[in-house]
Amino acid sequence: MSLFHLDRRLIRVSGPDRVSFLQNLLTQDVEGLASVRYGALLNAQGKVSVDMLIWSMNDAFILETDLRFGDDLLRRLGLYTLRAQVSVEEVRDLGAVFSEQLFDGALADPRMPEGALGYRKLAPRDEALKVQNGDVILRALTVQQGVPNLAEDAKPEEIFAGEALLDELNGVDFQKGCFVGQENVSRMKRRATTRKKFCRIAYEGAALEYGAAINAGDADIGAVRSATGNRAIALLRLDRAMEASERGVTLTAGGREIRLDPPSWLILPSREGA
Repeated sequence: MSLFHLDRRLIRVSGPDRVSFLQNLLTQDVEGLASVRYGALLNAQGKVSVDMLIWSMNDAFILETDLRFGDDLLRRLGLYTLRAQVSVEEVRDLGAVFSEQLFDGALADPRMPEGALGYRKLAPRDEALKVQNGDVILRALTVQQGVPNLAEDAKPEEIFAGEALLDELNGVDFQKGCFVGQENVSRMKRRATTRKKFCRIAYEGAALEYGAAINAGDADIGAVRSATGNRAIALLRLDRAMEASERGVTLTAGGREIRLDPPSWLILPSREGA
């Protein structure tokens, strides 16, 4: 079994109001959280600003996010503190550890069941840095599973929660009540109006170039994002891609033939009225 450390930003939220503070902001339910969950902070329109793992540790929450999201998350949380009795600070004494196999003290990545995305824990930083970096390994695993890395595969506030697959990846609790952007997220889910979203695609040959246009015949319907091996994450009008495939229209990316390869858990869009 191989252990790896991940380059992540860790932010501690502590204080007597920490639960209500995050409960009113994040897409995930943090009341009674005793382990780790996946969630996000959205903007008022329901688009993703920052996604994260939310760890409950020692009377505090540790928010684990991509390095590229760290400064923005600190800034946004600071804007919301107002009179709340919370402390928001960067964590420098812990590190994120990852393995594809279960190891001592680790928990399954909460985005998918049964350890499909490996296992994680937070450990003392000195201990975490004793093992080699595993970012490339984790990224290959997520692409093969059809899971986007929002810091890499989307621009800040480019996509709605449903387009980012937060529903499928256990990142939204629709029973918890209000959170920032909740109205739009709930309305889009209720009306099944999410037609553009991330989907895994397959192809032959070398990895596709990031940003390569995806076409259905002459129609531009999206773009390739991360790719590894013969699979890639694409952000596209999935309803149009499905319709084109059913009609026998060839899908291409950067002039190369591709095919849709949605994982079994992906919620496919309704094409009524598309």
